[in-house]
Amino acid sequence: MIRVFPQGEPVSFDARVRQKGLAHMRAKGIDLDQPLPSGTKLPPYWRGDCLRDLYRLHGGICAYLGVFFEEVTGAGSVDHSIAKSKWPRDAYEWDNYRLACRAMNTKKRDFSDVLDPFCVENGWFQLNLSIGSVHPDPALPLADRDRVMETIKRLDLNDPAINRMRAKHYGEYARGGIDAIHLKETSPFVWHEAVRQGLL
Repeated sequence: MIRVFPQGEPVSFDARVRQKGLAHMRAKGIDLDQPLPSGTKLPPYWRGDCLRDLYRLHGGICAYLGVFFEEVTGAGSVDHSIAKSKWPRDAYEWDNYRLACRAMNTKKRDFSDVLDPFCVENGWFQLNLSIGSVHPDPALPLADRDRVMETIKRLDLNDPAINRMRAKHYGEYARGGIDAIHLKETSPFVWHEAVRQGLL
């Protein structure tokens, strides 16, 4: 995981998402400052145009994997950084949305032990580029190292398939199959780690 920078709210977002969502919750008598009652479903106004805006503004990069995915595959989803089930007030807020591939969003669910990509610093999550595995920066204070490790475990960021993907991306660059620009555009986590390690 690398630092993700917030992008400005699209002009049409308030009317298309926020106001429609708030109106629905008012009509249903939902308390915005209490967890949603069990079984309560909110209309997913954050999909459609909102997801397309999020994808475009973040360059198609999954906030948790730090890798590009094609929009046409349908692999994109809107992750609520603060789970909508726990805090309905932010269910329809642009600043609470993170672009995530479906695999990562499915693993994160409504757990609160995953670090926010808007708040991490580059280098907190470090890579062994030859095998693609990720580990916490050993220089971090213990509490921060624990939080990084919890995120790695929750999202299964050392899944063998994910490790192979990262190692493949770096290997393609190391062998000259792709240049540094392409690596940065398609696998920015790997690119950042290669730069940090003086390998690029």
